[in-house]
Amino acid sequence: MPASTTAPTVLTAKALLLDMDGTIVNSDAAVERCWRDWAVSHGLDPEEALKVVHGRQGYATMAILLPDRPLEQNLADNAALLARETADTEGVVPVGGAPAFMAALADLPHALVTSADTALATARMTAAALPMPEVRVTAESVRQSKPHPEGFLKGAAELGVDPADCIVFEDSAAGIAAGLAAGMRVIGVGPRAAAHTPTAHVPDLTAVAVSPTRTGEIHLTLTQP
Repeated sequence: MPASTTAPTVLTAKALLLDMDGTIVNSDAAVERCWRDWAVSHGLDPEEALKVVHGRQGYATMAILLPDRPLEQNLADNAALLARETADTEGVVPVGGAPAFMAALADLPHALVTSADTALATARMTAAALPMPEVRVTAESVRQSKPHPEGFLKGAAELGVDPADCIVFEDSAAGIAAGLAAGMRVIGVGPRAAAHTPTAHVPDLTAVAVSPTRTGEIHLTLTQP
């Protein structure tokens, strides 16, 4: 008997909001190198630390791991860690399918919404040879880290699109929670995303086909291997 196939998932949006790390850029090696060292230097189990690192700004991760430390100390450590991460681009590559995905979005409404600051986002997008979206919301742009929805709501506002008409692409628990809290649909990308109830899930961006509709919207077809 022929193998059963899953029908493609079809979604339509007016704008796409894209996380960076783990979603369009595979920077796991660099992220984990830096955070393992930080965790060990503070007497923490690095494996436990890595469970909460992805998707958040560094100071927010530190507040979870060291809840009694002053915010000022976390912010200072975060600045130092960002500088180290910006300098460490070894192994930073595009997520599967990301070059074609970003090329298909070139003339369609989209924004980058990342917990990285501008310098780190620029370094990683450049290392992965991906185009930087014209509209971007970085760490400097928001007061609240994911899982707070501020970043995604700001991205939608800058594009002039209602949150309900946006689709978020995310890989982490914090990012998926932020997108859903913003009232948006969320496509989870990669293995981390599957456990956090996104609207839909794909193994990577090779499973996503993008095309414009006649009414100016974005048509997404998601296929499963």
